[in-house]
Amino acid sequence: MAFGATPTSARATTTSETAATYEDLGLFTADPEIAADVSDVFNLLTGYSRQRDFGALLVAPAGLRMGLLELIRAQASPKGRIAMKLNSLVDQEMIDALYEASQAGARIELIVRGMCCLRPGVPGLSDGISVRSIVGRFLEHSRVFRFGSGPEAMYLLGSADLMERNLDRRVEVLTPIRDPSLRERLDEILGILLADDVLAWELHSDGTWRGPAENGTVNTQARLQEAARDRARRIVAV
Repeated sequence: MAFGATPTSARATTTSETAATYEDLGLFTADPEIAADVSDVFNLLTGYSRQRDFGALLVAPAGLRMGLLELIRAQASPKGRIAMKLNSLVDQEMIDALYEASQAGARIELIVRGMCCLRPGVPGLSDGISVRSIVGRFLEHSRVFRFGSGPEAMYLLGSADLMERNLDRRVEVLTPIRDPSLRERLDEILGILLADDVLAWELHSDGTWRGPAENGTVNTQARLQEAARDRARRIVAV
């Protein structure tokens, strides 16, 4: 898993150019179930397959929507915990499922970079939901999903936002993160994002965004850059 970059436009760019603008997360894995699913996805893209069922991956437009809905609904209780980092949240069915989970007592923490059609903190509707957006030097591009807590939590990483076009009209993929060290890394990233008081804008129940107060101490992007440097130093030292 890496703190890295994605292309900024259709023109050819170098890694150094894109790294100056975007952050993203990627997964390198030899997990045979995930690798087999990836092969099947490419066969689907090239027309060699019409497969709709996958072992590990959630793949749109076949099963991603239903898979995410099932994961959200499974957290609909006072013990439920959901954390999502994504670019946009506009799909009405997903929003309604999150409202229902909140009404059942779940605690839901959303980090949404761009469009968000959900209203957090509305009494009787979304009391248990918070929404924030991280606005800094890097464009936040990664999508991270965590359902539940502790060893039984489900972690997903991938390309899909919660929009109708992503869920129903594109081939999009979310992959489970199974390695304990990578799950721990995602917990670290989400923890820093949710603690940020320098770059974070908070969405309130009246639909207004409020910026951070002065004298904040937790800067998500600075913290994650330093963590990446520390890991690189340890590797070099070995």
